[in-house]
Amino acid sequence: MRILRTLVLAVAMAGVSLPAFAVEWEKIDLENTLVMELRYGRVIIEMRPDKAPNHVARIKELVRQHFYDGLKFHRVIPGFMAQTGDPKGDGTGGSGKEMKNEFNTLRHLRGTVSMAREGDNVDSADSQFFIMFSAKRALDRNYTVWGRVIEGMEAVDQLQAGTEENNGKVDFPDMIQSLRVAADMTPEERGPSTPIMPAPAEAAPQ
Repeated sequence: MRILRTLVLAVAMAGVSLPAFAVEWEKIDLENTLVMELRYGRVIIEMRPDKAPNHVARIKELVRQHFYDGLKFHRVIPGFMAQTGDPKGDGTGGSGKEMKNEFNTLRHLRGTVSMAREGDNVDSADSQFFIMFSAKRALDRNYTVWGRVIEGMEAVDQLQAGTEENNGKVDFPDMIQSLRVAADMTPEERGPSTPIMPAPAEAAPQ
C-alpha cells in the first residue's frame, strides 16, 4: 500500500494523469441502465425494475423516443434535488400518460432518481423526475424511486440552480443533451468511464 501511495504521489508531482478505470459493462444490466449526457459530463443511472417495473418501462419507452433529449433541468434546489422531464420547461408539462404510484422501500439518498408528481395526487407521475443531491427521508414511500446515479453525480452537482425561496426555478437552465438506454449503444458509444459509485449501505437493494 505504501508503494502504491508513493507511486501515485510521484505521478501527481510529475504532472502526469493516471488513466481512468473503466466501467465493467459486462457486469451491468445494460437494458436497465441509462446514459445521460450533460454539458458537464456523463451520468449513468441504474434503474430498478424490481421495485418500480411500470415506471422503469415507461421511462425506457420515452427514452427510446428521444423524449428527454434537449429537455431542461427547470427546477434545481441546491442541497435538495434537480428536476427535469418537462417538455414545457416550466414544471407543468409531461408526456400525457400518468402512472399509478409504485412506492417502495428504496430511500431518497444522494443520487436517488425518483418521480415528480402533481401536488398531493400520488398517481399523477408522468415524465418528470428528479435526482437527489442529498438525503431527504420525508420523501420515502411518498414518491416512486426507480433508480440511482451510479456514476457522474459530480456532473449533476454543476447544474445551474435556482433558490429555495423561488422553489428552484432556474433562469438559465441546463439541459439533457441526450438520454439513452445503454443496451441501445455500441461498445464504442458506451466507451470507458470511471469506477461505479458503490451503493450507500442504506440504499442497498432490498
